Amino acid sequence: MAPSTVSEFALDPPGIERLANLAGPFDGHLRMIELRTGVEIANRGNIFRLTGAKAAVRTAEKVLRELWREAGDDTLDEHAIHLALSGSDASQVADADVEPQEVVIRVKRGTIRGRGPNQQKYLHAIATNDINFGIGPAGTGKTFLAVASAVEALNESRVQRLVLVRPAVEAGEKLGFLPGDLSQKVDPYLRPLYDALYEMLGVEKVLKLLERNVIEIAPLAYMRGRTLNDAYVILDEAQNTTIEQMKMFLTRIGYGSTAVVTGDLTQNDLPKHVKSGLKDAVDVLREVDEVSFTFFESHDVVRHPLVARIVNAYEARDAREAGDAGIP
Repeated sequence: MAPSTVSEFALDPPGIERLANLAGPFDGHLRMIELRTGVEIANRGNIFRLTGAKAAVRTAEKVLRELWREAGDDTLDEHAIHLALSGSDASQVADADVEPQEVVIRVKRGTIRGRGPNQQKYLHAIATNDINFGIGPAGTGKTFLAVASAVEALNESRVQRLVLVRPAVEAGEKLGFLPGDLSQKVDPYLRPLYDALYEMLGVEKVLKLLERNVIEIAPLAYMRGRTLNDAYVILDEAQNTTIEQMKMFLTRIGYGSTAVVTGDLTQNDLPKHVKSGLKDAVDVLREVDEVSFTFFESHDVVRHPLVARIVNAYEARDAREAGDAGIP
């Protein structure tokens, strides 16, 4: 790990209102800069102290000075912070030598932290990127941690609503042939997301937020033509999307929004001749800035230990079959 550098400097001219504008509600703007750069920020009034890798500290100081100038004339919001960070190439600062800061999520049920390095990496990626992929077997916490991050963002007013999306193909039936209205048709497919929401917020609050449309359920097909600003969007079971559906979903994201895409490439329910949109996204987007990929494995499973052994058994069988078929 690169040695830490400390930089202490004053932002002038001083001013309480200017400082509050820069820091944001509950120091949210400073937290964004910390997470994106990997730098620890401490301040007493307009005197700031930055600790971290040399390049990261230099970038964070540049961003803070630029935002301080803007804070004298304009009201800063998350868009302004995001633009300042993007313009400074802050996303390129954090590399393998910089240890990502631990992300702690606070919700009604208490404090949630990542278990193990992959979950910690996943939470850090969600906090620092606009589009995030969590890929791996059942029981690794992909959906649970995404929902927890979404609930925290809603509680802190960093987003205005949650949009929960799932492709409805598991039953092998068209939605139109299922009984009930749209919500009743889609609800069974979204049950894992609901279960996580109930645990985070409580059933009564979830129902109220659904009534007010603060939490929205949407089958993937109904996302076409929309642009989602200031929203937290979760696409679950993404291995069951087609290439066209995945492209359509990813291009719905607007300003102030975060998207988390979760899926398990080994549990694809699409017809055999159809390539998964999730697999295609891995191939196409791996090198795109501000799109993160976290790959979970059987040792990340946090359910019953038997689940990990089941995952390993299937992976071993698939490897043997691939070898027999001569697949490299």
